[in-house]
Amino acid sequence: MTGKAVLRKEARARRKAVFGTVDIAPATARLDAHLVGLPGPVAFYWPMRSEIDPRAAMGLAEARGPVCLPVTRGQGPLMFRAWSPGLALERDSFGTEFPGAGPDVRPLTLVVPMLAFDRRGHRLGYGAGHYDRTLAALREVGPVTAIGFAYAAQEVARLPDEPWDISLDMIVTEAETIYPV
Repeated sequence: MTGKAVLRKEARARRKAVFGTVDIAPATARLDAHLVGLPGPVAFYWPMRSEIDPRAAMGLAEARGPVCLPVTRGQGPLMFRAWSPGLALERDSFGTEFPGAGPDVRPLTLVVPMLAFDRRGHRLGYGAGHYDRTLAALREVGPVTAIGFAYAAQEVARLPDEPWDISLDMIVTEAETIYPV
C-alpha cells in the first residue's frame, strides 16, 4: 500500500468514527456565514459515506442564489449542473449523486469534500484528482474560491503534496474556520 493509500485508509477510519456523533450545526452556520460574502453560483457536493453533510447549507445558499452539484466525466474536470430542493438526482459509478438533467453552471465558489486536510490548505481526496483538475481549469478562466468542509477530526499535521495539488482557500469545521498559512 502506498503512503497516500495508507493515509486514505486512516482518514476514512477517523471520519467514520465521528460521523453521526458530532453536532454539525456550528459548521453549517459558519459555512453559511462565509458563503454570504462570496460570489455564486456555489457548488456543493451531495454527501456520501461518512462525509460531513452540506445539505442544510445548500438550502440556505439556494435561497440567496444559484447552487450546483458536480457531475463526473471520466478523468476530466468536473462539470456542474444547477440544483434546487426536490430535484431528482442520479448516481454515478463512484456513488456520487448529481442532477441528471438541467443547465450547466460555472461555479465561482466550491464547497469541497475530503478525507483529510492540513493547515496549509492541502486536502486528501479519494485519489481520482477530480477537484484538483477542476480547480485548475476553473482558475484558468478566473478567480474561484475553494472551501473545504470537514469534521475537525479530519485534520492531520501535514499531508504530502504533489505539484498538481490545488490548495483550499479556507477549511470550515464544527470547531473553527481555518485560513491556510
